[in-house]
Amino acid sequence: MNNAVVVEGLVKRFGENTALGGVDLTVSEGTVLGLLGPNGAGKTTVVRILSTLLRPDAGRAEVNGLDVVTQAGQVRATIGLTGQYAAVDEYLTGRENLEMVGRLYRLSAKESRTRAGELLERFDLVDAAGRPAKTYSGGMRRRLDIAASLIARPRVLFLDEPTTGLDPRSRLGMWEFIADLVHDGTTILLTTQYLEEADRLADRMVVIDKGRVIARGTADELKAQVGGERLELTVRTAEQLAAVSEALRPLAHGELQADPQTRRLSVPVTGGTDTLAEALRRLSGVRAEILDIGLRRPDLDDVFLTLTGHSAEDAQPAADPAEHDTVSAGAPR
Repeated sequence: MNNAVVVEGLVKRFGENTALGGVDLTVSEGTVLGLLGPNGAGKTTVVRILSTLLRPDAGRAEVNGLDVVTQAGQVRATIGLTGQYAAVDEYLTGRENLEMVGRLYRLSAKESRTRAGELLERFDLVDAAGRPAKTYSGGMRRRLDIAASLIARPRVLFLDEPTTGLDPRSRLGMWEFIADLVHDGTTILLTTQYLEEADRLADRMVVIDKGRVIARGTADELKAQVGGERLELTVRTAEQLAAVSEALRPLAHGELQADPQTRRLSVPVTGGTDTLAEALRRLSGVRAEILDIGLRRPDLDDVFLTLTGHSAEDAQPAADPAEHDTVSAGAPR
């Protein structure tokens, strides 16, 4: 499988601040790479360089075999870009927005109309096609924004935190749209600080913090760095934690964690459901009321906390001021 995106030793500085300190990553054709990290980690800076909006200070980057610096115009003709906030003209209708972007991509008027109609239908915006975009909900604007980035059928699509500001229902809908794009062969680089989002969509992940790659792999490979499963249970009263801990201590592969405030006990274990069955057997003779019990695998939030010492949603100062700004969809210039 060929690589649609190749990044080697990418460095970008803003004054005395280093936004990227030598980033390496690749994205295979027809796959999704999740670029994870907190605000200010350097994710948007990577996207801005790959989409030719920013020049690197060192290193190299290629998209579809084209150098993003020396062949910037050709790169722009093969990519789509959706920033953190919908970049649509509020006073144009949904259809007019798409047709305008088509013309900017140098499609004919007929091609732009045809393509706009196809995308309005695909993104369930036909009924709203004649309304000004300022009347759209946040989810509708985001769908229109992604539709605009697809007008010229890009081979590679950069999605910079595409579900920022969306409600849970709209976020689920956006995940379905992204999965459909990949099914149709689009290569996607997805930046996000929502770990559940990366877990759901990405084939592989790169974790970035303070401008440097700190981990890479599949979701399962990253979770394996944290360790195995945890047996978690809640008891009726905090006083019952001691007896429950004593009963389960022989099953623990590490330190037990008891929280009197939540009345919750967490036990690192191995063995899956067999261990759960053994735990239930051991608890049957303990004078304690178990309100809930279950096995939990480490999630990506656990991974990030282990790797960096802070949560992925903890805000960090951005070296690049644009890390918190809108990145608009660009047409060839």
